[in-house]
Amino acid sequence: MKNRILYIVLSLTMTLLVGCQQSSNNQSAGTQPQTASPTSTSQAPTNNISGDVVETMNALGYTYVLVDTGSEQVWAATPQFAVSVGDLVVIPDGMAMHNYHSQTLDRTFDVVYFVESILNASSAAASTDTPAADQMPAGHPPISGMGGAAAAPITVTALEKLENGHNIEEIHAARDNLSGQEIKLRGKVVKFSPQIMGTNWIHLQDGSGNPAAGTHDLTLTSNTQLKVGDVVIASGKLTIDKDFGHGYAYDLIVEDAVVSVE
Repeated sequence: MKNRILYIVLSLTMTLLVGCQQSSNNQSAGTQPQTASPTSTSQAPTNNISGDVVETMNALGYTYVLVDTGSEQVWAATPQFAVSVGDLVVIPDGMAMHNYHSQTLDRTFDVVYFVESILNASSAAASTDTPAADQMPAGHPPISGMGGAAAAPITVTALEKLENGHNIEEIHAARDNLSGQEIKLRGKVVKFSPQIMGTNWIHLQDGSGNPAAGTHDLTLTSNTQLKVGDVVIASGKLTIDKDFGHGYAYDLIVEDAVVSVE
């Protein structure tokens, strides 16, 4: 049981940091628009839900999964991703819709939680893309980060290095000497994953380094709320060669960083 819980935690953390790829489920879906009878909505429990998938289906760009937690069965829906019956998944906080009726699926859900992403811990994959607004069936609750088109890549021009600080290329180059040391830098947020395992996961770039070599990006965790595009000052202890097991490892990471927006 301890190994199973550890696997969930490690897979969730690493998948959302490295980045996930959207996949197609093998099951087919209808294309008629959906309607809903949302008698009420509420926020999901604050703790992540995990368990085995006992039923799954796709509809209009969404994957629906029925998850058996061992004490209850929970329906959740997220942008379409690859999952099969028997897979172990982790569901983060989301919006609950009660008495939700799907015409496409021709069924009514007592409660279904709509979430930004569901982790398939059995394959270390998760959904990443939210359907465009014009593809959302009527009655679907808003999902954070939804947009009508894919977000444009963040352009990072060279940022001025802090006095007595480092740029990201220097941190990679001096990793052995900086290991376990407090570092400070200025960077732009290029990816932000909020409230995963009780903290926020941040990717910073400052225009230095070589993307092909992976020396242009630095990962941090922090309790600070940010958004993509923020220019921040960050400090914290650098850890090198962080190995979470199961074949996942990071060359560099700064955990529990102190971060402020300029």
